[in-house]
Amino acid sequence: MDLLKLVALDKEDLEIVSAHLQDAVVTVGEIVWLPEDHRLVVGLNRFDWEAASAEIPAWQRRRSALRFDRVLSFKSRNITPADKDKALNLLALDFAETDAPAGTVTLSFSGDVALRLDVECIESEVVDLGPVWATACCPDHEKSEGEKV
Repeated sequence: MDLLKLVALDKEDLEIVSAHLQDAVVTVGEIVWLPEDHRLVVGLNRFDWEAASAEIPAWQRRRSALRFDRVLSFKSRNITPADKDKALNLLALDFAETDAPAGTVTLSFSGDVALRLDVECIESEVVDLGPVWATACCPDHEKSEGEKV
């Protein structure tokens, strides 16, 4: 499988990035805010959903990086930089437009943890960095009625 490299420049692009990053594992220490560069960089271990849905499924994770540019401010909820080793499970990336093309990008994690970025516009990229390893399980999500997806 080829390495993933996606650029997001609008809400629809960001939804595609969100789908690829669902269930990625991030440690707090791998969230790097660079205010002087107006950039947020997140190192993560993403679950490879494409490989899991292949004709011969493979459950694996890939080392990846997520970058946001043109970030005006960065806030977090329910985490502190001192929790460097705390593992977070990424659920979704969302964008709410405020004053086009500006808005707020929210990275939502399990356990009511969130990162909020106020951005001039959406300018983001996710890239696989190369390392791939097998994982013992596939993330499993339940529908609201309790039926497994």
